[in-house]
Amino acid sequence: MSKTQARSPSNNQAVLLTSKHFPWWRKILGEARTRILLLYLLLMLIVTAAAVPLFVSLFFASVRNRVQENLNREVERFRGAYLEWSRPFSRSDADLREFLADYLAVQLPSDDNFLITIVDNQLYKSNPANLPDVLQPGSPLANRWLYLSRPISGQQQVNDPAIGNVLYIAEPLVVGGRIRGVFVAVHTTAGEQQEALDSVGIFIKVAFGVVLVSFVLAWFATAQVLAPVKRLSTIARSISETDLAQRIPVQGSGEMSELADTFNAMMNRLQDAFTSQRNFINDAGHELRTPITIVQGHLELLGDDPDEQRETLALVMDELERMSRLVNDLILLAKAERPDFLRLETIEVQSFTQELFTKAQALAERDWQLKMQASGRIVADRQRLTGAIINLANNAVQHTRETDRIELGVSLYRNEVRFWVSDTGEGIALEDQERIFARFARASSRFRRSEGSGLGLAIVRAIVEAHGGRVELNSSVGMGSTFTLVLPLEPPKEQWST
Repeated sequence: MSKTQARSPSNNQAVLLTSKHFPWWRKILGEARTRILLLYLLLMLIVTAAAVPLFVSLFFASVRNRVQENLNREVERFRGAYLEWSRPFSRSDADLREFLADYLAVQLPSDDNFLITIVDNQLYKSNPANLPDVLQPGSPLANRWLYLSRPISGQQQVNDPAIGNVLYIAEPLVVGGRIRGVFVAVHTTAGEQQEALDSVGIFIKVAFGVVLVSFVLAWFATAQVLAPVKRLSTIARSISETDLAQRIPVQGSGEMSELADTFNAMMNRLQDAFTSQRNFINDAGHELRTPITIVQGHLELLGDDPDEQRETLALVMDELERMSRLVNDLILLAKAERPDFLRLETIEVQSFTQELFTKAQALAERDWQLKMQASGRIVADRQRLTGAIINLANNAVQHTRETDRIELGVSLYRNEVRFWVSDTGEGIALEDQERIFARFARASSRFRRSEGSGLGLAIVRAIVEAHGGRVELNSSVGMGSTFTLVLPLEPPKEQWST
């Protein structure tokens, strides 16, 4: 043995390695639920990551709206007080200073809000008194408010993180027809920004916790959802040629119950196929054993007498011919399951039925009748269809007497053509009517003089079903039987590929 052969494991060893020798973590990663949950986790993380900036944006927009509304209320409150103060009398600069001092003294601004008054282009008073540098006299923003001729509002970006952005509304104050001062409501956004950042941090922690808890709960929940798949795998491993009775219990509805139904239906078909195959092999073995035993027994007892040899030879040839017919029938049934079983052609119904009737008349002396109720063309396998109908005619011959009538007919209705063979023979018992289409099944008969293989009607059904049709039987004991082949005018499309 070469080194390459010595080092390379066999196929069985390779399968063993793939199924048993992987570490536990690779087995877990290979499970369907692990892949589902990882995909779920990835989607949750993507959604969470996309939600954070959206949350921040919406939160900041909400803060800006709230601050702006707060500033608007401050200004509206001041306007109301100022209008009430200025209406009754003519006011002087001294009166203005007194009014502003009194007004600021009773105000309680919200957090990060500042109320600033300017008289004669100078800072007069503010509430609170301590102003940040960005609002102190001489600052660019403060200088912007000194010479106002109309109300303004705006926002100033500041690099100081302790201040944030500055939102303001400035209102000029008119005394004696001249602008003598300015009232400014200001808000710094550092507090809201920090609040937003704290909220984002809380949101991320909560979202991470929700994702983690959801992942753990989904891990156990997915195990329950995929339990039918696990059971399917276990049952599939336990199935053997001698035990095909295992089934998955179906519970509820949905894809998993559908999968269980599909698997159970597949197992039913598989069990039926194995049972049919086993019965087929047993029946075929039994059918072949009898002629083999007869041939073997007569050959072992064959003597020197020429007459005896001729009789034995004739008997042996008859048995071998019966075996040959049986084998040919078995081969025909096996071919019926292949896609190239049919050789399709266009058949003229009237001439084809007349040919069938002529061939059937040669089978035996009976009162043969032909009933033609159709004209036109069909697409079918002429040879196979001829064999099926002649098989039915021969079957009718074997179950009738010479005085009985056998009718062969054809009719066309919609998209179907119906060929039938009807007789006035002994009929078939109700309990035998379905069984006789099985392989090697025979109905009891008083008239039948030869033992066939029991495959005739099975072959008829196989040929008709290959055309996409069906066989119908109507029979009463003592009254006769009617076998009808119902075929579509054109066979299924898959047959055209042949």
